[in-house]
Amino acid sequence: MKIALSNFDKAFENRIRLQIMSVLVANDSYDFNSLKELLDVTDGNLASHLKALEKEEYITVNKSFLGRKPNTRYMASVKGISAFKKHLESLENLIKQQKS
Repeated sequence: MKIALSNFDKAFENRIRLQIMSVLVANDSYDFNSLKELLDVTDGNLASHLKALEKEEYITVNKSFLGRKPNTRYMASVKGISAFKKHLESLENLIKQQKS
């Protein structure tokens, strides 16, 4: 039995990027510090994974100030949500094929 791997998205191969997209698809937006705390990652690690998702245009970034403090919020883009759903469907199909 041949398993089609073409629908898997390399952007989601890393568990942190998969977790980021899971959070952003389930929520309207999330700020940097809340993501960092939730995922228990370092600033640099989170920033590099967010940059990779931004490069793919899977997330959008909104920078603003709350008082004098900078605040960066991330949202899943339409393209990102679609790619994430296709990736999850591919995972589900893989699991179904393995059970058969």
